[in-house]
Amino acid sequence: MGAIFNVFPLILIPVLTYNVWAFGATAAESGDGAGVRRHLNTPWLEIPMASGAEWVVTFGDVMVLLALILLFVELLKSTSTGTAAIFNHALSMLVFIICLVEFLLHPAFATSAFFIILVMALLDVLAGVVVTIISARRDVEFAGQH
Repeated sequence: MGAIFNVFPLILIPVLTYNVWAFGATAAESGDGAGVRRHLNTPWLEIPMASGAEWVVTFGDVMVLLALILLFVELLKSTSTGTAAIFNHALSMLVFIICLVEFLLHPAFATSAFFIILVMALLDVLAGVVVTIISARRDVEFAGQH
């Protein structure tokens, strides 16, 4: 079970959630993504603050927060250098490519919330590759010193 956790890119969870929700919403309407954008900006929670203001949390905010938390876990996972980490980086790259295509080609994905998730997918790929390269370089340096 731990090996599956190490290979599975967690950023895929908010991407799949957005996909299921967006494709379901666009299938039920005209297909232009207006309902998706409207729902992303609909208040989900309204929390009164001590200042007297009301903090409004939208569904889009919750999606971005979920993606941000999972990106943090992915960054922690990227410090490993085993075979599972290499598969994780490859799958993360695939997730980023799929997100980019959806963002560019489907109107329901042309939202700020999905763009931020797309950037998080890119950061996941970049962080994983950079950490792996730096770790491999250190392994080579230590192996060369006798």
